[in-house]
Amino acid sequence: MAGDGLSGFEGSAERSVERTLGHLRAIDTGSFAVPGQEPAPLTLEDLYRTHRMRLVRLALLLVDEPATAEDVVQEAFTGLHRNWGNLRDAAAALGYLRTAVVNGSRSVLRRRKTAREYTPPHQVNARSAESLAMLTAEHQSVVRALSQLPPRQREVLVLRYYGDLSEAEIADAAGISKGTVKSTASRALDALQKIMRTPN
Repeated sequence: MAGDGLSGFEGSAERSVERTLGHLRAIDTGSFAVPGQEPAPLTLEDLYRTHRMRLVRLALLLVDEPATAEDVVQEAFTGLHRNWGNLRDAAAALGYLRTAVVNGSRSVLRRRKTAREYTPPHQVNARSAESLAMLTAEHQSVVRALSQLPPRQREVLVLRYYGDLSEAEIADAAGISKGTVKSTASRALDALQKIMRTPN
């Protein structure tokens, strides 16, 4: 997806997102083996221990609230436990978890909107202090800008640059076509650039 004929502005936004979410990914992978370089987890406990915190970060980038992100991930693992016997292998289990986190995050945002025409707070205090403490001011501004995107656009960028997923994997996790992944990413980067260029 990177570098597919993006304009200069989109390219600048893409570099900012890639730097910020790549930085978070690097921090979080301190406690995880690199995908493809670890033996496949054999138990639900292995998956939980290995991937839980990264999935929590993924959910946090989508829903903004640490407690809600924890709940979304807990629900994903509960669902995985119920479906454990139907999964082919550990890769399928991880795909299930990613999709469940994306869908759970969408449900949270839908409920917020329905309950009170919710507008996300987009304030630093809406996130855990620990989550932003490790980021530079530039990275913090990118995370805040991401939180102002429509949910689908945010999902695609977070899955791409934090999840480090391919277009096919994003399409699978988000339940959309590869073409929609591409067009959504392009619109998201354009919108993100406009947000980042607007004075606060």
